[in-house]
Amino acid sequence: MTDAEYVNIWMRPERPAYGPKPTYSRAQITEAAIRIADAEGLEAATMRRIAAEIGAGAMSLYRYVPSRDNLIELMADRLQGEIDVEGMPSGDWRADLTRYADGLRAMWLRHPWIATVQRSLPSFGPNQLRLIERLMGVLDPFVSIDENLGLIAMLNGYIEGTVREENSSAMEFRRSGLSESEWMARSYPYIDQLVKSGEYPIFTKIVMEARQPHLSRDDQFRYGLQRVLDCIAAALPSTAGSHREGREEQDGPGQGS
Repeated sequence: MTDAEYVNIWMRPERPAYGPKPTYSRAQITEAAIRIADAEGLEAATMRRIAAEIGAGAMSLYRYVPSRDNLIELMADRLQGEIDVEGMPSGDWRADLTRYADGLRAMWLRHPWIATVQRSLPSFGPNQLRLIERLMGVLDPFVSIDENLGLIAMLNGYIEGTVREENSSAMEFRRSGLSESEWMARSYPYIDQLVKSGEYPIFTKIVMEARQPHLSRDDQFRYGLQRVLDCIAAALPSTAGSHREGREEQDGPGQGS
């Protein structure tokens, strides 16, 4: 397809101006694709498989979704609609960004295949646009648009990096057939050997003193998130307010810096 022939999926009408009413909808096709991807991975969500899921002919789906790239754009945008940003900005930037972070992480945990979707070139679907307006609206009163982009990119980088590792670890544990505690127990003799060697003082300090690795995944995520929000707070004018009330409660007992 040439550049001249390309038409963004969001510019294509859902149904033709003339002719019979379509039998299916993009939403039906997208939901079926997500169900398959959740159960078996993104690669399983082929046009043929989706057609079988909804009882259609495989080739007929291309009347609704012209290409697989379009399908993935629809799927990714549909997942962004799961992130609750209703009521943002609320006036409390820290609470808003915490709520967004929790929502984005939860969406990635529900749909691990989203990590394989290339989103560096966004297609700006309706859910993504709504997310941009609500999320960036949180910091818009306090910083320039360039600063806003940088701060939100830093927040997204932390969230996505953390949840990628979380999903990857869960996949490795499933592959090994071991629970996390069983894996730790199996690794103990080697770790003990490294500590006793005296050659790795920083690693030994991590093993002997660090509390973070022993927190639950939820607490680990929140621990790091609060520090990212502290960095954002440092970039905002004092008039933005730090909203640090309740910080100790958010961090959990003994987790504050």
